[in-house]
Amino acid sequence: MTISAKVKQCMEESSWIRRMFEEGCALKERCGVDKVFDFSLGNPCLEPPLRFQQALEALVQKKIPAKHAYMPNAGLPEVRAAIAEYLSREHNLRFDPCHILMTCGAGGALNVILKALLEPGEEVIVLVPYFPEYRFYIENHGGRAVPVPTGSDFSLDLEALDRGIGKRTKALILNSPNNPTGRVYDSASLHALGDLLARKERELSRPLYLISDEPYARLVYDGIRVPSVFAVHRRAILVTSHSKDLSIPGERIGYLALHPQIEGAGELISALTFAQRVLGFVNAPALMQRVVAGLQGVSVEVGWYQRKRDRLCQALAEMGYSLVKPEGAFYLFPRSPVDDLIFVQELQRHNILTVPGRGFGAPGYFRIAFCVEDRVVEGALPGFAEAMAKYR
Repeated sequence: MTISAKVKQCMEESSWIRRMFEEGCALKERCGVDKVFDFSLGNPCLEPPLRFQQALEALVQKKIPAKHAYMPNAGLPEVRAAIAEYLSREHNLRFDPCHILMTCGAGGALNVILKALLEPGEEVIVLVPYFPEYRFYIENHGGRAVPVPTGSDFSLDLEALDRGIGKRTKALILNSPNNPTGRVYDSASLHALGDLLARKERELSRPLYLISDEPYARLVYDGIRVPSVFAVHRRAILVTSHSKDLSIPGERIGYLALHPQIEGAGELISALTFAQRVLGFVNAPALMQRVVAGLQGVSVEVGWYQRKRDRLCQALAEMGYSLVKPEGAFYLFPRSPVDDLIFVQELQRHNILTVPGRGFGAPGYFRIAFCVEDRVVEGALPGFAEAMAKYR
């Protein structure tokens, strides 16, 4: 065998999201792009805001010494300062640049954190359903993912979390708004979680980190606001990217932020910076750092996504689908009327591409990424209706 057994196993278990996306590419070649309704990948078709385009064009034209040069591994000081100022306003805490590390997207940030924190065999709680790559990220750094169920409406199940946190637990990954459910955890639930973590720290005599993965935090609906994770736990680390709120996933730009009162902040940021270097990220892209520094708080037009959410939720409910209306992100996670893989394959016969729930640790559901053009939504509705009628 030329590749490692571990990588071979991971490839066999790898993301259903990418698998369905690749099958979709083949289907589009056979049938034509306009005949395929692809809801497989959270790849927004919405263009970035005009302010992003203007900032990028201005930066490219501006003469800046060493514009494309190496920089401190943690990121450009002026960019970290701009983000610290923004976070200070948003969370009513005093952030300094030393609390910020610029990263290659949220995925880069998560790997840097797990590399810096985990001892071999330590455990990280992931809430089911979860973004599939979490498990691989954790295993990348010698850890073990421990799935913990959520409630029937995908809300936090504090009793299950109480049982899931053990003597080897090091951290919990929270994803709100959630991929794949769109659930936003409310303030009361988060404060209860913070109380639970504090109690568990006392019982276990070890620190527990709360890693909050929030790339969809600005994509929320119906006047909802994502509560501050920093208000509930001092060992909180926020992870985000601008892939979704600025609609620039291919630019791989994000950051992580430490709670300003986290114990050992200096040593931790040094470890995170070291991890960024040795994992090969080195530093986040120079141009993108400079562009997003002036765009904190800017996002795409969220109503564009909300209209698609409302159209799909209403139509699918009328067809008989059971689903929880998402409060954020751009995913639906309906129940499957039969085995989720069988149903996803049935949808594929109607040229509709979705992702089985088993890929998110939740068999019996399937994910619809509605960050697509209106023609895709409208064109898929007859197929969704016929697939449900077959099994209803």
